[in-house]
Amino acid sequence: MNLRFIIFISIFAIMNVYAFSRIITRWQWAKEHYAVAWSVVVLIFMLELLAPLGDRMFLPRLKSELGMAWLFIAVNWVSYTVFGMVTLLAAYGIITDIGAMVWRFIAPPTDAVDMERRVLLTLGVLTVGSTVLGIGQAHAEPNVKEVKVPIKDLPEQFEGFRIAQISDLHVGPTIGRRFAQTVVNRVNLLDADVVALTGDFADGHVKDLKKDIAPIAELKSKYGVYYVTGNHEYYWDAVGWVEEFEKMGAKPLINKHEKINVDGAEIALGGVSDYSTRNYGALHASSPKKAFDGVPESMTKILLAHQPNSYAEAYKAGVNLQLSGHTHAGQYFPFSLLIPFFQKYYKGLNRHEDMWVYVNTGTGYWGPPMRAGVPSEITLLTLHKA
Repeated sequence: MNLRFIIFISIFAIMNVYAFSRIITRWQWAKEHYAVAWSVVVLIFMLELLAPLGDRMFLPRLKSELGMAWLFIAVNWVSYTVFGMVTLLAAYGIITDIGAMVWRFIAPPTDAVDMERRVLLTLGVLTVGSTVLGIGQAHAEPNVKEVKVPIKDLPEQFEGFRIAQISDLHVGPTIGRRFAQTVVNRVNLLDADVVALTGDFADGHVKDLKKDIAPIAELKSKYGVYYVTGNHEYYWDAVGWVEEFEKMGAKPLINKHEKINVDGAEIALGGVSDYSTRNYGALHASSPKKAFDGVPESMTKILLAHQPNSYAEAYKAGVNLQLSGHTHAGQYFPFSLLIPFFQKYYKGLNRHEDMWVYVNTGTGYWGPPMRAGVPSEITLLTLHKA
């Protein structure tokens, strides 16, 4: 049992204890049936872990071997939705506890105000409301966010060059072929010069998800579709997914580049394997420097790198623009407020020295099927000469 797994279970168990203790101590029935209430909490905790752990061990068999795709989908939807609701319950529990303490400090106690009941009701409304809103936003057609990027010394032939970016699609337990097809259709309407796929496209093995992700083969652009791996591909079968994307017509850029020629002028479009592979073997060890080996220093360089944290090495490699994803911008409130503490660049267009870093907020989602307050995104970047 690896350390990462133990840490995850421990943190999540603490979160559950905190979240449900706030309910049990405020709900009369739960206080009267204390043992029963906590037994229910244990069952809920097991339900929350069923999808995250089961998807790696036995759940895919329901779909691929036993032909019970409906049960596979149902289990994942219920498990991940409950998972998300408990994280919200814990977060809102902290907020309401702080609010209650402030209220007690500034307002004199009175029998007319049942503070415990109000807090319990507030928790319920916030959690359910955010869940419903989040599920709706997560499964709406992704927004197209248009971004203009000024590039110093950009060749005139590339003025107005357009790149459509898809990131963090996360086809798998609760995102299937229909959503992937919607995304592909939307991108094709943009008529972009290049389509950039910046990782985390699948949560499962190729044999289980190849039909769901198949619409990627329909992506169209003038100068090609390019793909780099994210950290989630390495949780499953990165080599297999790279091969599958190549079969679908997407050019994998694993620490290498392609030169794009427009009317005799060229720019270099490079890509790296996920930032987490820095200590992997020679083939998949993420290296922006290696990605642009042989490229003249004066040539405009655009890097596809799943994690924004590649920015430091990208800057050293002379990159002008880095396209990333990974952060989901926190995915849903209130975690969207916490992501800046963990990522220097976590959404939108950012300036690092004289290099641009653009972070897509995610076209799909991971885990809980919700994006409350953080809509999904397809990015259309237009290059201009600075």
